[in-house]
Amino acid sequence: VRLDHIVVSNPLPPTGFPHRSVQSAASIAMRPFLFSCHVYYRPRTELEMKFKELDINTTDGEHLCCAIADKKHQKGVLLKKSWLIERITEGHVFRKLDVRGKVFIEYAPLESAWVPIIGKNYLYIYCLWVAGSFKAKGYGQELLQYCIDDANKRRKSGVCVLSSKKKKPFLSDKGFFLRNGFEVVDSISNEYELLALSFDGSKCCFQDNARKMCIDDDRLTIFYSVQCPYTTNCVLEVKSYCDANGIPLNLIAVDSLEKAKSLPCVFNNWAVFYKCNFVTNHLLNENLLKKILFQ
Repeated sequence: VRLDHIVVSNPLPPTGFPHRSVQSAASIAMRPFLFSCHVYYRPRTELEMKFKELDINTTDGEHLCCAIADKKHQKGVLLKKSWLIERITEGHVFRKLDVRGKVFIEYAPLESAWVPIIGKNYLYIYCLWVAGSFKAKGYGQELLQYCIDDANKRRKSGVCVLSSKKKKPFLSDKGFFLRNGFEVVDSISNEYELLALSFDGSKCCFQDNARKMCIDDDRLTIFYSVQCPYTTNCVLEVKSYCDANGIPLNLIAVDSLEKAKSLPCVFNNWAVFYKCNFVTNHLLNENLLKKILFQ
């Protein structure tokens, strides 16, 4: 019998594994440690078989989950697809439920992830999103477990993700990751946190430059990348408002790995500064922009 998946029940799990987790048979066989466990066969479920992973040949023909129907984001979708196709050859993964909805995970080797975070041999999760009627059905857990299994198959040291002390839009939910064995390994400004699930005790951390959280420019300044398909339209909205109201604006496209690693702040794909100081990672529309400018 081919064991596609096995369930491990382990009363004293090693670092990085919850007390009960679903892992691929291959990842278990490759683990370099010994532990007491009970193993039994579990065939693939219908849920597991509905997922698909984009590749360089299929990306153009697939929707990207978070910007499906809204026409104002379609330019951003095209830019994201072009960016994604280039990243896939670097080990970048975009895995989604094969439905018309927001159910997906996106991650990459930390060394090639466009974020100011460093660590040896980690995977970095850009986004894990389950929305609407797809919530509370186990999809988020399944996607995260797939990433953890993939990290083990690749002989990685662990998995990390950007979060925050208090829940923030466009950042991963801290509680969900803590419940799955992640821990806080670094923080900035007592607000933003780096969570990690380490397999071998090694750590990852924010780059020193990311701790600055300030720049030598008092204009409204936005760093952005096309990793998120929403950023393109947000840039257009902000520029239109600033042009119409005579507000000085400095838009900085983060268009290379080197630029991303050297950023002066926390960053997933968007960062806003005003009067020299970091303000938010929240994507802006006109109303949110007014709050920053006139608060």
